[in-house]
Amino acid sequence: MKSSSQTLCAAASAASAAVSPQADTAPASWGRLLGSSLRAAVVVMLVSGIAYPLLTTGVAQALFAQAANGSLIERHGRIVGSALIGQQFTGARYFHGRPSATTAADPEKEGASIAAPYNAGLSGASNQGVTHQDLAQAVARRVAQYRQENGLAADAEVPVDAVTASASGLDPHISVANALLQLPRVAQARHLHQAKVQELLDQATQQRTLGLLGEPRVNVLQLNLALDALQPAAQAKE
Repeated sequence: MKSSSQTLCAAASAASAAVSPQADTAPASWGRLLGSSLRAAVVVMLVSGIAYPLLTTGVAQALFAQAANGSLIERHGRIVGSALIGQQFTGARYFHGRPSATTAADPEKEGASIAAPYNAGLSGASNQGVTHQDLAQAVARRVAQYRQENGLAADAEVPVDAVTASASGLDPHISVANALLQLPRVAQARHLHQAKVQELLDQATQQRTLGLLGEPRVNVLQLNLALDALQPAAQAKE
């Protein structure tokens, strides 16, 4: 019968024999792991970094080319804007959009900013709460200006979108109520019958999305472009 010491020595020898081959093949195991990792990285890059973007871009261009390219609006071969981004209009001949609180860097003072309505490069709101004194003063000033520009009574109700900026500062739409209050001014400035301007306004009005979401709204840029197209000679004189 073997002694316990002989048994322990035999077990140690067996364990040593079992471990030694693994130690010898350790570099090979790391090499295989590195190789498989690199192959997986290449496959993921090809699928998610090349194939998938090409597929989604191709589908978007084939089925939704206008939206995929920014919903750009062209006139006479020249891009004049986007249906998704508003522009500032101030003349009496044009419908005016919502106020915009976007800013831009002050060229004369480093680190400061200046008002830059509809600056698509710096979308944002004023971040002023409803109790903010500056906001209250700005709204009161806009209400008075809106009534004066459109020949309204001193106590006439003013649509909220006419005196407050949107969260993005780039909203291309105004409410139908806002457009209707501006219609007489635009018609008078352009020497047009109000019925004709109303017809163009109806064409530029977008209904609720899917018949449920949002409210009817008017795209200001498209409406003003339609007005200019109706009177190209008058537009050229300005």
